[in-house]
Amino acid sequence: MTTTSPPVATSPPPARTRFSRGAACMLLAAVAVAATLIASIGLGSRHISPLDIVHILLHPNGDLYNSHVLWTERIPRTFLGLLVGAALGASGLIMQALTMNPLSEPGLLGIEQGAAMAVVVGILYFGVTDLRGYFWTALIGAALSAVLVYLIGTRTNTGSSTIGLILAGVALAAVMSSLITLMVVRDDAAYAHLRFWSVGQLTGRAAVLDDVLPFAAAGLLLALPLGRTLNVLSLGDETARGLGVPVERARLAAAAVAVLLCAAATAATGPVAFVGLVAPHCARMLVGPDHRWSLPLSMALGAVLLTGADTAGRLVIDHGEIQVGVMTAVIGTPFFVWLARRRNLVRV
Repeated sequence: MTTTSPPVATSPPPARTRFSRGAACMLLAAVAVAATLIASIGLGSRHISPLDIVHILLHPNGDLYNSHVLWTERIPRTFLGLLVGAALGASGLIMQALTMNPLSEPGLLGIEQGAAMAVVVGILYFGVTDLRGYFWTALIGAALSAVLVYLIGTRTNTGSSTIGLILAGVALAAVMSSLITLMVVRDDAAYAHLRFWSVGQLTGRAAVLDDVLPFAAAGLLLALPLGRTLNVLSLGDETARGLGVPVERARLAAAAVAVLLCAAATAATGPVAFVGLVAPHCARMLVGPDHRWSLPLSMALGAVLLTGADTAGRLVIDHGEIQVGVMTAVIGTPFFVWLARRRNLVRV
């Protein structure tokens, strides 16, 4: 008769091991961001040799056409892509942590549709047709949409402010989507302008870098200290209250940061799907559920994903380019299907 020994309980990895793993992943992510930045500046539909790029960077006042391409288009576009990608990565992770839903993404609260609605109103009634006009109207629309979602969501009888906000966001997004279709279906000019904004692209958007920088930078700085709060909230409401965390206030503050990041990113480039879904999951796969590590790592991975997809979009066809919103959809759709089919989703 054979006997089997009882299973040995395994303890979680020590804090030093978690710190080493997190630090190593952050170091690799920093290298990936640097590599993506170099690739985005150096690669494009117009070939510029590495020696010429170095010369142009060291002597920015040259009158050559290549210098114009680098300093007025590629470099601002690269930094815009890194900024927007980081904002979407952070926003997605915060939303997934707050909702306990691994399939959540930044557009869950209706921010993107609110921005699109404001752009349509600006085009039809205020003659907005330039890039900065799109940015500011979209930002105002996203902010008004967030306020409306908050007012509706906090007054619902769902037992949780987070669930109330999600329900209000989904409902409001559906209504706004119908109104947008109704407003542009008979106006070809408005539809053409909306299509330019809503594709989700970095092409020609470099001019809004100065406008979006304060909002995105403020959101990222406010997001970084949220790691510990998200960790405590993931333990459950009763445990979080026992540890002295005001649960409802903490959730609303974190949601406000996520909305700010999503609004700034959407206003700058239009809706870009899947970055806020893929980056957080990749971050948790690398460092685990500790948000103190996964949050900054999600920022870095979001920046790499968006900027890398934009760079690839410039190279896949000989003449012209594919918008970054299309490229992220090509990357993100298989990932989403794989994620939805998993039985054991990564813990949020």
